[in-house]
Amino acid sequence: MRSSRRGFLGHGLRAVAAGGLVMQAAPAMAAFGYGQRRLSLDHLHTNERLSLVYAVGEDFLPQSISRLNYFLRDHYTGIAGIMDPRLYDIMHQVRGLLATNAPFEIISGYRSPATNERLRTTRGGGVAKQSLHTQGKAVDIRMTGVPLAELRDAAKSLEAGGVGYYPRDNFVHIDTGRVRYW
Repeated sequence: MRSSRRGFLGHGLRAVAAGGLVMQAAPAMAAFGYGQRRLSLDHLHTNERLSLVYAVGEDFLPQSISRLNYFLRDHYTGIAGIMDPRLYDIMHQVRGLLATNAPFEIISGYRSPATNERLRTTRGGGVAKQSLHTQGKAVDIRMTGVPLAELRDAAKSLEAGGVGYYPRDNFVHIDTGRVRYW
């Protein structure tokens, strides 16, 4: 009995010690690809492409966030806004739900207030006066090979913000505002 109890206790102590090593190794594992969040984007107006890791674990990567902010700039004026990083997480989660590696096709990201007002008054409606695009909290997207309704449904299932469905214009709007659908 004693030898089996000693063996059991010895194995238990080794397991606890190994668990401590795993916990100490967690930051190093994160640096080598564990817990990474990635986005791939194609901008339909600038013809630019971007694919990068924007976060590891709980940490957003400042250089990647800056690149994403610039990528999603107002394509009419070139002005880059500060995008809400939660928007990137929503996009990442949507992509995971759809189980695709297709890049997001960007129709619109940040809009300067002047661009938003011009679009609002010249497009016969459809652009909100207080658009979340002007606050860096919205993006209009689609994905090659993914039906628009499936993209919408994946975004809605997260209940993480607003989701607008524009089948006539072939895009889905997602934002980090309150949960609502149209």
